[in-house]
Amino acid sequence: MKRTKAQQSRSAIERLYITMRHLFTRGTYKPTGVSGESLIDSLLILSPEIYGSVTDPEKIELDGLLYVMERLPRGIEECRYIRLISREGYEKSGFTPIVPAKRRRNCYRVDEDQMYVEMTRGKSDIYDILTHLTFLFIESKKIARNSMEPKGATNLNWEMLEQIVEKEERDEDFSREAACSYLSHITGRTFEETHQAVEKFESSNHTNSLFSIVYHLGKLSMMELKDEKDRQISFSATLRERVGHHVYGELWAERIKQVLDEEALINRPIHIISANLHSFLNTIYGHQALGLDSFEAIEKEALEIGTAGKNSKAREIEAYAKQHGLIQLPDVSGTNIGVQLIDTSKMVSKTLIPNVVLPTDEKKKPVLIVMDYAFGEQAYECFDELLKPFEKNGKKIPLDIISASIMGKAGILKGNKGDIMIPSSHVFEGTADNYPFKNELKSVDFEGYGLQVFEGPMISVLGTSLQNRDVLQYFMESSWKAIGLEMEGAHYQKAIQSSSKIRNSIRKNVKVLYAYYASDNPLETGSTLASGALGMEGIRPTYLITYKILEKVGETF
Repeated sequence: MKRTKAQQSRSAIERLYITMRHLFTRGTYKPTGVSGESLIDSLLILSPEIYGSVTDPEKIELDGLLYVMERLPRGIEECRYIRLISREGYEKSGFTPIVPAKRRRNCYRVDEDQMYVEMTRGKSDIYDILTHLTFLFIESKKIARNSMEPKGATNLNWEMLEQIVEKEERDEDFSREAACSYLSHITGRTFEETHQAVEKFESSNHTNSLFSIVYHLGKLSMMELKDEKDRQISFSATLRERVGHHVYGELWAERIKQVLDEEALINRPIHIISANLHSFLNTIYGHQALGLDSFEAIEKEALEIGTAGKNSKAREIEAYAKQHGLIQLPDVSGTNIGVQLIDTSKMVSKTLIPNVVLPTDEKKKPVLIVMDYAFGEQAYECFDELLKPFEKNGKKIPLDIISASIMGKAGILKGNKGDIMIPSSHVFEGTADNYPFKNELKSVDFEGYGLQVFEGPMISVLGTSLQNRDVLQYFMESSWKAIGLEMEGAHYQKAIQSSSKIRNSIRKNVKVLYAYYASDNPLETGSTLASGALGMEGIRPTYLITYKILEKVGETF
């Protein structure tokens, strides 16, 4: 029986992950070797939406290239050797850390040829970066082919691009129009498409220019063809030893519990919230510091803060918060997950937000633990450690966790960017693990705010960069009737269920709240993650979910 495209794509995803696990265990591989070619073949069969025209033999995928380069360290396109490492002391060295714009991790340019990339967020992060690197190798081969004559000599467009990059490095003037013309031939794109892409890279401010990136990717590929100087990806022994053992999650969770103990908060009712660190701060303390008395007033203030950056109102809110219960815990563990503790007993206001009255009994006044977004499997590592009892002087002190709330951004399958998804279960892609649960949030809670709301199962995917149209349509149109895809939900729920129903480290009736806003629609051309961030359009869904979580949390007081 002939397999459907969805079945072929799912097989390609499975082959990719099996190959990646093998290479990780082995410790090193060459993109041009047998294993590297296996990754490339599987990625081309899969043809993920986020990588657009990656399967085209001539055209370079420009939007996908920008998406990838903003998540990799600046200058990585110049390096033949890329080494993935754990936190191994480089933060104390003389090397200046390079932090990618859209992935918070420390990277170190050791010399002209070597880039070290710190991986402290688990397997999901490793698979994600390997997928991005495989995409770069595919595109670099196209660049080399488009820049060489049939007999192997470089063509005129390549030679002119080389001169442009040299001038750029010397900070000399050059004709941008002519440069875009040379580049359009090498990328297989129209002059207009190339010109727009050049401007996008320039406005990013976190990558080298498109001229430089294309040139160095092509140069490395040519070196492999002409001089047999192969590129190589390797994994440090320490990284291979630590992955999967909760090393960073344990450090992260222990610090939170120690601060709770030091501040005499360890025995108080606790509500854990995984979200961003600005919307809860601005919503709670915007109400208390500025007297904002409705969601609309809070949203208006958030729009002004978002437009002006950290303006005087934002600073006023933060200064007030620090005097009335806010404890900020920037990450020092390596997880890259910052935390805010909010002690409601320090609040002067009788209400947490409008119409949510705080308990009068000091011992019953809740503590909010707001943690920044986790990444994929890292969500299980951190939540699993946080939900464990605090150990002090040989005694175990269980945390009185009343609720766990997850606000995230996700790909939507039926709606548009900015719409809201309320999951009824999480289905873990590629496994038999399904997590139905009672969600305290309902679609009716979000009606009347001008946003579409969808309720149903959501797919927790192995990686957003591996999703293709056929697989997603299968999940949406089959009996799964999935409404969206994200990377953390199943991992969070696994930690919650094991802690409440198996380990008995938290109460069995812990309240669970999940809601996502749509950052992209991977089934809609021009609306994938590679098309850019939500921007100001994301403020309403972000703050609305924040507001509704706090209302539901308030019902437990």
